[in-house]
Amino acid sequence: MRLLLSVVLVLMATQAPAALRVEPPFWWADMKHTRLQIVVEAPNVADAEVSLLESDAKLLGVQRGDSHNYLFLDLDLAESAPGSLHFDLVFPDGTSQAFTYELRQRAPGSAQRQGFGPRDLIYLIVPDRFANGDTRNDVVAGLAESKVDRKDPNARHGGDIAGIVAHLDYLQDLGVTQLWPTPLVENDAPQFSYHGYGATDFYAVDPRFGSNADVVHLSRQASERGIGLIQDIVLNHIGSGHRWVSDPPTHDWLGFGGTFTPTNHARTTLQDPYAADIDRKRFNAGWFTETLPDLNQQQPLLATYLIQMSLWWIEFAGLSGIRQDTYPYADHAFLNEWGRRIALEYPSFNIVGEEWSDNPVVVSYWQKGNARGNPSSTPSMMDFPLYYQMLSALTGEERWDAGLIRLYQAPVNDVLYGDPNNLVLFDGNHDTARLYSLLDEDFDAWKMAIAFLFTAKRIPQLFYGTELLMTSPKERNDGLVRADFPGGWTEDKSSAISTRGLSRRAIEAQNFIRTLANFRRNTPALHRGDFKHYFPENGVYVYFRYDTKDAVMVAINKSTAPHRLALDRFSGVLDSQAVAKNVVTGTTEKIGPHLALAARSTTVLVFSRNREG
Repeated sequence: MRLLLSVVLVLMATQAPAALRVEPPFWWADMKHTRLQIVVEAPNVADAEVSLLESDAKLLGVQRGDSHNYLFLDLDLAESAPGSLHFDLVFPDGTSQAFTYELRQRAPGSAQRQGFGPRDLIYLIVPDRFANGDTRNDVVAGLAESKVDRKDPNARHGGDIAGIVAHLDYLQDLGVTQLWPTPLVENDAPQFSYHGYGATDFYAVDPRFGSNADVVHLSRQASERGIGLIQDIVLNHIGSGHRWVSDPPTHDWLGFGGTFTPTNHARTTLQDPYAADIDRKRFNAGWFTETLPDLNQQQPLLATYLIQMSLWWIEFAGLSGIRQDTYPYADHAFLNEWGRRIALEYPSFNIVGEEWSDNPVVVSYWQKGNARGNPSSTPSMMDFPLYYQMLSALTGEERWDAGLIRLYQAPVNDVLYGDPNNLVLFDGNHDTARLYSLLDEDFDAWKMAIAFLFTAKRIPQLFYGTELLMTSPKERNDGLVRADFPGGWTEDKSSAISTRGLSRRAIEAQNFIRTLANFRRNTPALHRGDFKHYFPENGVYVYFRYDTKDAVMVAINKSTAPHRLALDRFSGVLDSQAVAKNVVTGTTEKIGPHLALAARSTTVLVFSRNREG
């Protein structure tokens, strides 16, 4: 018996050590912030003593949580050059395990990268539904959702990163300058895993989309076409299949101690001076859904993890922006520090937060420089209030208090924002019904919405397929809203690329967007120009975007009757006898004292404002 026990002990001592998960997977030696926290994960790794072998880096300390399976190493890299760090772990039984950590050199000009801004057009894609460029990754062994079924709106359909790369020329031709895919990181869930908002590995691309290297390839290929890459990052919650759910590093890693307690979605509680503290806590710390456990960003180790993860993706994938999901649900102080740390490394980077509220007081509260004086490090927010006003203006009856007056009155709320020009206005997204459907498939109203989107004092964002008049139910139905992009699969009967099988109206819509988007890209007056608008009369709303060189005039005639528009009212912007180019038709003509507007029409003109002498 003693001999058998001795043999077992010898075998245990000679077994290969457990594989280590190390996060971040590697780092860069020349970051402004010189501290780094490495998380080492393996069974009982917290029992080990750690040493850093001969290095310019300094091991400042080792932190342990409540789980024995995590070890947090605090480093100072101020004197470190690119190369390798060598660590040794010594366990109580005398066994040891070594691992090497790589410090890389940052790419030239990385810190000076320019984030997305008012000069851009953002194109939102749901990768699983856009294009299938590599059928070999449709089904990946070992993941919970193992089937592809294009007939099921809620199942995987097979779209991937390779499919996006294959369509980059189409996007460039369309006038897109920024690409925003919904999250690409691993979502290992038994169903609804395609959407990406339930991460099970923050540092790995979902293999059904491709690999980390594929994201880098996408970023570089897009950059060659003048297109930046925005990453959708979720800081508020994880997927229920994440290892932290069954083995959290600390007892307070998840909201409400890991017990499902739903959020009340009461967004106003954070601005409401009369809100009860319990309601504020329930909003912030409550779980989004039972399958999306809430993260507690007040936990210092977790906060550091999320900050470093975000920085890692910016540097690794060459990002030009971040779209931060469910923004106000995360801890306020954490969000400020997260944004500050990103700005420290990338001063011209941009971040847009999602605050799904139609109330500009609520949304403006989160933008940097807001009128309320609320401290914020976030430069941009999604402009849900203006989105809802746009829909109301184009679907409502024309009255003194409804219709186009909604668009006219909306800009007064710009006084609340730190930088209204840096807000992102959209035609729709993966959570809203399709624009064409919300406008009752009224093509004239759709053109009004698109013209406003591209000429308003905002950063425009287009949802994939809007240019093809894709439709959906008006009530929320995620699977049908996120329908497959025509031509993304070889068996498709219609194609956005070749226009095969598209209706004549869809082709007209595609050309309308292409024309306006490319005009916008080359017109600085629509990037940082002034804005002046005039009170709607007779169902006609007129506004201008202008600088010292050009004036862009937009006239929306929502009336069912043609209108003869007197131009003397606009003498503060226009010359009395001006030469204008019709942006949509391409024709040039001298404009007299009146402008003829067709019924239910959208007119976009550009006037030269160059002065001689």
